[in-house]
Amino acid sequence: MERGAPVPDPLSPLLLGAGESGATNSALISFSIYLAGVFFIAWLSARVLKGKEFLSEYFLGSRNLGMWAFALTFAATNASGGSFMGFPSLIYTHGWVLALWIGSYMIVPLVTMGLLAKRLNQVARTAGAITVPEVLRERFDSKRLGMLATLLLTFFMFFYLLAQFKAGSHILSTLLVNVPLYQSAVAWVAGVTTDLPWIGNSEPDYLLSLMVFAVTVILYTAYGGFRAVVWTDVMQGLVMVVGVMVMLFLVLSQVGGLGNATRQLARMTPPEHGEAILRLAEAQNRDVVVRKGTWLRTETSDGAGIVRTASVALIPANSTESESVAILRITTPEEIERIQPDVLELNVAVEITELTPYRRGAGQRGVYVSAPGPDPKNESGFLSFGMAMSFFVFWAFGGAGQPSNMVRQMAFNNTATFKRSMVMVVFYYSLIYFPLVLIFCCARILLPGMEVDADRIMPEMATALTAAAGYPWLAGFLIAAPFAAVMSSVDSFLLMVSSGLVRDIYQRNINPNTSEKTLSRLSYAVTALAGIAAVLAVLNPPEYLQNLIVFATGGLAGGFLVPMALALYWPRFNAAGAMAGMLSGCGTHLVLYIAGYMMEGRFTVYQFLGVQPFVWDLLGSTLLSVGFTLAGPPSSDRLVEKFFSKRA
Repeated sequence: MERGAPVPDPLSPLLLGAGESGATNSALISFSIYLAGVFFIAWLSARVLKGKEFLSEYFLGSRNLGMWAFALTFAATNASGGSFMGFPSLIYTHGWVLALWIGSYMIVPLVTMGLLAKRLNQVARTAGAITVPEVLRERFDSKRLGMLATLLLTFFMFFYLLAQFKAGSHILSTLLVNVPLYQSAVAWVAGVTTDLPWIGNSEPDYLLSLMVFAVTVILYTAYGGFRAVVWTDVMQGLVMVVGVMVMLFLVLSQVGGLGNATRQLARMTPPEHGEAILRLAEAQNRDVVVRKGTWLRTETSDGAGIVRTASVALIPANSTESESVAILRITTPEEIERIQPDVLELNVAVEITELTPYRRGAGQRGVYVSAPGPDPKNESGFLSFGMAMSFFVFWAFGGAGQPSNMVRQMAFNNTATFKRSMVMVVFYYSLIYFPLVLIFCCARILLPGMEVDADRIMPEMATALTAAAGYPWLAGFLIAAPFAAVMSSVDSFLLMVSSGLVRDIYQRNINPNTSEKTLSRLSYAVTALAGIAAVLAVLNPPEYLQNLIVFATGGLAGGFLVPMALALYWPRFNAAGAMAGMLSGCGTHLVLYIAGYMMEGRFTVYQFLGVQPFVWDLLGSTLLSVGFTLAGPPSSDRLVEKFFSKRA
């Protein structure tokens, strides 16, 4: 293959024949029908927006969400790219232990809505607030507190955006892999971006898919506003749960049932990551490219084996060997036997120069079906007992501290809606998360070697299952499930960022008398600019997008949960306590991540005493919130009477 020619997608049809153009086209058509529905809803929402107060309608849907809209927009926003891309990649990599990791997510709606929703809705209406920082600003009559809340929200929400953009790019690149026009565009992108700083470091297929996804989601979010987000969340929430149920049926039928899958999983041993040099028998007069994800046979000290390339390898013209290329070596004999028929007979020899076994689970059978699960970098495994318990607290209470959830709690129309929605979302999450654990534990059997790019396992699995079942057109709708999760989160987070900058900084502090027309134009522009900034930042993302999700979730919850809860329920709570609580919660979170990076040289958190850092974030925020409040004067009688209907 010559340099400049379109490089086939890294994880395309080597295993399950997903590369047939007819199958790809039918999946693309069904996916396009879904996208057309999304943009139609945005158009309808824009028509509803006309004639209403711009900010209240654009950012909060005029506070008029009914049960289905409130429940499904809440559920869809939380079931983000982390749930449908990052979470499956962790299940695939670490096994059954992820059931413990996600176990408390079924009670997230009970804690999140039960703790704050009703009271927050009342206070927001009393204050006339349409953003979370505005609630805090009005509750304490403090511009500084409102500004601090806006800055912290924007900072951590940006990391959420990065994760969603990475997920959206992977989904599109999987869907479009065998479309000739897409491959031609990939080749063109590779030619024009190779020498560009920062941008040139990205793989061309990832870069192109990222651009397409960004344009799609930014346009429909900026055009339709909050009501478009809510209406599409209703559609996307239904798409997600139906997609998961269909995948569960297909995967269990193709692996021979859960019992058979568990037995095969119990025999697996973790693979080894390493480096290798690829050699040709004789030099060619052109560049030879060996794509990422190619299976190759190799000879090792313990006999013949199979490796998979984890990056693109280039053997230059008139040369016989490549530079060092990342590889993944399979170690389970049963897996090697199953993969053998799919290995291409390439005239390429593999010289392994380095192999790194998992630090937990190397050579051990049964690690994928028991706690703490295998881990390539952590000697104590993926999930220790202390981390499992603290994650139970983290998901439940961390969800309560998310400003994106708070915004939705400010928008429901009455108490009956709130109560029914809470029960509905619990049921909805049960239909999503436990089936995902089953599906992607089975994925280790059907799609071995996906550790080379684990974040792509969801769309790859959807394509593989439907192709094997003989319904390739169904792949478009199944891929729409993770895409729906990503879009429903990106649109919400973009609106959170733009509402904070436009409403809380510009209108409330710079130009209070600005016109509706100016606010609308500024909102559209800021939404677009926030999306563009996220694209630039995610050109070179971390290995696992779920790391970004956990970082952002913990930072926002650590900074906002305790101050917001005390602001809603404690009349004496003052602005100084709220600022101290927000700074200490976010500060503790950042310090633990900085310590983790310094100690391990990668984006990870320092697990002080072996527990999730959110516990320490929450403890620090609580102590300083209460301490600063008791050390200072209480809230004024005017504010107490306004928000608590009684005098101090």
